[in-house]
Amino acid sequence: MSTQTPPVDHELVQAAADVARTRCRGDNHTVAAAARARDGRIVTAVNAYHFTGGPCAELVVIGAAAAQGAYDLETIVAVGDRDRGVIPPCGRCRQALLDYFPDLSVVVGTGDRLRAVPVADLLPETYVWADHQLDAG
Repeated sequence: MSTQTPPVDHELVQAAADVARTRCRGDNHTVAAAARARDGRIVTAVNAYHFTGGPCAELVVIGAAAAQGAYDLETIVAVGDRDRGVIPPCGRCRQALLDYFPDLSVVVGTGDRLRAVPVADLLPETYVWADHQLDAG
């Protein structure tokens, strides 16, 4: 576990909340995510729910960021529609976020108890996919 807690990026939380409020409609899009790239840009996205396991907002924001040339994300947050507030990432997203961005901070918590935590802290006894790949050379 990490001992240093990064500050909460309230601008990022507000960006996700704004997208959740204005862009999430019906059952297909119920969660918005916002991520801050190392260069300061904020990238947003919404989930694409489907009964077969459509991607969560956190995974969609990874693709949206890449499409915009933002490959190094620093912080991410997901916010539910209908004023549900910050939503922690599911297990699949935690693993994907760790593998893509091992130094990423994730905003979790509720109300005035929001906190930013290292993604690795969300996965006890973390499995890091890259650590278990055979060397190509």
